[in-house]
Amino acid sequence: MTTAAPRRLHFTLEATAEHSSARAARFTTQHHEVLTPTFMPVGTHAAVRSQRRDDLLESGAQVLLANTYHLLLRPGLEIFEKFGGIHGFMNWPRAVLTDSGGYQIFSLPGSRSLCEDYAEFTSYTDNSLIRLSPERSIEAQKTIGADIMMALDQCVPSTVEHAAARGAMELTHRWAKRSLAARGDSPQALFGIVQGASYADLRIESAQTIAQMPFDGYAIGGLAVGESSAQREDCTAMVTELLPQDSPRYLMGVGTTRDLLEAVHRGVDMFDCILPTSLAKQGVAFTSLGRRDLRRAAYRGMEGPIDPACRCYTCKTHSIAYLFHLQRVHETAGWQLLGLHNIHFYLQLMRTMREHILAGTWAEFYRAQRDVLDARDSYGKAPRRPTKAVLRERKRKRGRYEVIVKDEVGYIRDTVSGEVMHPGGDPAHEAQSLYVEQSRLLERLSSPADWAQESRSAQPLVLWDVGLGAAANSMAAILAVENLPPAASRPLKVVSFENDLDSLKLALDHPAWFKHLRHAAPRALLRDNRWHSATSPVEWLLLCGDFAVRKFEAPAPDIVFFDPFSFKTDSALWTLEAFRELAQACKDKPAELYTYTYSTSVRAAMLAAGFYVAKGRATGLKGETTIGLSARAAATAHGRELLGQEWLAKWGRSDAQVPFGGAAQDDTWREAVLAHPQFRA
Repeated sequence: MTTAAPRRLHFTLEATAEHSSARAARFTTQHHEVLTPTFMPVGTHAAVRSQRRDDLLESGAQVLLANTYHLLLRPGLEIFEKFGGIHGFMNWPRAVLTDSGGYQIFSLPGSRSLCEDYAEFTSYTDNSLIRLSPERSIEAQKTIGADIMMALDQCVPSTVEHAAARGAMELTHRWAKRSLAARGDSPQALFGIVQGASYADLRIESAQTIAQMPFDGYAIGGLAVGESSAQREDCTAMVTELLPQDSPRYLMGVGTTRDLLEAVHRGVDMFDCILPTSLAKQGVAFTSLGRRDLRRAAYRGMEGPIDPACRCYTCKTHSIAYLFHLQRVHETAGWQLLGLHNIHFYLQLMRTMREHILAGTWAEFYRAQRDVLDARDSYGKAPRRPTKAVLRERKRKRGRYEVIVKDEVGYIRDTVSGEVMHPGGDPAHEAQSLYVEQSRLLERLSSPADWAQESRSAQPLVLWDVGLGAAANSMAAILAVENLPPAASRPLKVVSFENDLDSLKLALDHPAWFKHLRHAAPRALLRDNRWHSATSPVEWLLLCGDFAVRKFEAPAPDIVFFDPFSFKTDSALWTLEAFRELAQACKDKPAELYTYTYSTSVRAAMLAAGFYVAKGRATGLKGETTIGLSARAAATAHGRELLGQEWLAKWGRSDAQVPFGGAAQDDTWREAVLAHPQFRA
């Protein structure tokens, strides 16, 4: 179990958005209460470039970020000792977070060397050697007086080879333990950092390892260093799922306003990035209508503020034309004014996100802002026709879904929740392995005499496909059966349930990336709600709508492929009551249910509903999945590994005992799990 961390930050989770991981929270540092989500302006050298302290305070900055490595060199720790820490030195009344110097291990490879004990740098001030170990980094941060310190880590490029990424991750874990030990009983908070480059297996391992350590908060490092935005978003979602709910989560060094929106949607609370001031120096402003680039001559005589919806000093005082002029003559006031606006815009955006999370209107806000925040400069002239690239991008979206492509394989992502269908590998391969092969579908169709009496009749074997999605599971079953000799095969009736067909329609528009759909069946199913194979005894039915209602129209299943999105997106399908209804539908047959999750809450719900629950085979990033058996199936020689006393003991210690969505008020579900026949010796 996770060791409880001392409550240095007094973190309170106030709300989580529906169908999203976006959260609103608050925590208290030694100097200031911080409301999240929050953005931290970067003050590397104890100053935010081109910005006055009073403007930062007026904009609502709650935390500033400073860098330990740079402050160690200049002004030096003796200055912080003299002034009683960074707050007195820079006259800053609110919180300060100090980076550990780990990023310099990545960004200064030519002037440093690395070993197990420390990183050694050549100082850019006097060419002396600076050794930065976990202990030295924490000692420096304690002297600087940061409210939040960061453990020293090793960051590597996202494109580095797997072995190198693993080495850096494991060193980060060892240094994390040393950082905790060095912090001792200091009242300053300390965050651990998850590493692992762009490798999902390493990110999962790192998140699980760091989450077991008693840090006050948890950071995701090593992103925005070469990976695509899709990779970054997938990695963020994967890691936040594994981090503690009762601690802040910090995505380091990211990013644009669109990046922040996507990361908040995936459960991140804190951000920092140099973009608001660095792009201001180049003449770029972030606005409520997208970006504006003041290097364009179209702004030379334009009246009005840079952002008509903004109330910052820059927007209230100066016209676009004047800001354009300052940029054109390289006047530093232009950098300062645009930087002020950009920081104000970032901080206001975070406050607005928090308001929508608390008000329960996050989903609408998120959908409305995704494309607006990513819009690039098109002001000052007639709208241009969309480029071919833009048109191609639009074709990848339909309703709430979009296509993402990895290694020429297509995946469907829900843009509201951020979840990806079959994220662990080629969806067709996962469907074949996890559902078709594991259910022994072909064996049951070609050798019915080996199964229970109910399967020996001429009645078709009924397969429920719960969560049609892009039809990977149904098509895997159909394609497998069409390869059997027709005379040797028992009839198969596939019943697919889906409440939103946009994902299948979108995938059908891109057959180059969804090869399993190069078949007549999916289009016929969409047209007629049914399809019959001309070569094999296979019938495919579509019941579109609410599964809770439409399942009563279907014949009882022999096999269930249970593959909806997770509880976050399809919450009604994962509750105890939903599994009770499923168990009732399966009770008269030796039925088996296969699902991709191994969630403790889901397994508890299945047991309480009356299923026998067994371990399923590994798939993608998951070390195991889950199989549910009806009582009649459990009474056969099924060959499955049922959960035993070891799992029951683990469940008893878990924070995820309760089935998703709560449970019956009388607590009988808990008694049903404890008294389940599969746990009897």
